[in-house]
Amino acid sequence: MIKGVHTMFYSSKAEELRAFLRDKLQFPFTDVGDGWLIFDMPGADMGCHPTDFEGSPPSGTHQISFYCDDIEQTVSELKSRGVEFNDEITNQGYGMTIHFTMPGDVAVELYQPLYAKGDG
Repeated sequence: MIKGVHTMFYSSKAEELRAFLRDKLQFPFTDVGDGWLIFDMPGADMGCHPTDFEGSPPSGTHQISFYCDDIEQTVSELKSRGVEFNDEITNQGYGMTIHFTMPGDVAVELYQPLYAKGDG
């Protein structure tokens, strides 16, 4: 039975990205050898979005977003650790969102859901 999801970022600055995830986002991790960190992620969910609207990404596109309970507080904490954001918090209907770029030009979204999340 499937027990979870393993996600990956490909980065031209993999060591810097691992340090960013460890130090700035403070994700727990296991060092599997030679500084190769596998991060133990908190809860996850997965959505499947259509591609039939104007501006949609092509079919087969993946996206990874991080979510939080309080976006204002989370952004403040991350800024205090040196995370630089690309835009301001906006309401996208499904959640309050903001974006930042990690080492190796890895862009991600941070959002606070405006829908009730299930317990899984």
